[in-house]
Amino acid sequence: MQRSPLKTRPDGRVARADAEQTDARVIPVYVWELPVRLVHWTIFFSIVILSVTGYYLHNPFIVVGSHGGRLLLVMRFIHEVTAFVFTMAFLVRVYWFFMGNRYAHWRAFVPLTRAQWVNGLQMLKYYLFLRWRAPSRVGHNSLAALAYLGIYLLMLVQILTGLGLYSRVVGTGIWHALFSWIPNWINVQYLRETHYLIMFMFFGFTIHHVYSALLVSAEEKNGLMGSIFNGYKFVSVRLLRQEELIQENVVTEAPPVTVAPESTAATATED
Repeated sequence: MQRSPLKTRPDGRVARADAEQTDARVIPVYVWELPVRLVHWTIFFSIVILSVTGYYLHNPFIVVGSHGGRLLLVMRFIHEVTAFVFTMAFLVRVYWFFMGNRYAHWRAFVPLTRAQWVNGLQMLKYYLFLRWRAPSRVGHNSLAALAYLGIYLLMLVQILTGLGLYSRVVGTGIWHALFSWIPNWINVQYLRETHYLIMFMFFGFTIHHVYSALLVSAEEKNGLMGSIFNGYKFVSVRLLRQEELIQENVVTEAPPVTVAPESTAATATED
């Protein structure tokens, strides 16, 4: 098989000049842009720190003699600073829902087309052991995308409840002026409970997220786990072409990825 480079644009589309390349060839495609990757890891580490410090504020399980009160203040300070980092990362991701490539765009998360609903149903069948292989997608499958959308909504609730509680701590100033309506509208005890319980929802999602990523990465052998570090996944030309047809509403289902021998894989360049 001839090894000539196949070009892809930054949004993942196959360049028309290479339309006659062999469908079975596997090429690297730049899927996850740098802002997406940075936000992903910032949110992950923020949730870890917020969970540890938040649980300590709920139940101070470490008391060091007469310095217990000082430790509590340090934990509160770390929690509040990390919360602002988490909020900024969330806002960057919301911005990238509109400015990112087609794999990061909001249209990839909201099931607006029949193709997205079909893909989500196929993925559900895969998880229920009613389908032998997971349906192939270059970006997120529709079921995962819908789950991520739900997680982003939970993040928004977590941010608002946190800012509402913070407005009570500061008592005055801009944060009190902007967010004091939240504890005035919802009982502060309900705010605390909601803020606390969402932490455990994040725990459950993280466990399933890591399990699913490992499972699908092993199933498809497309570099899924590495893509969150370098941005690239390895997919067949056939899948790329099929997804372009899906984008144009010509078909509703992408075929399984046909993995080419390693010796035939070519390096893609961006236009």
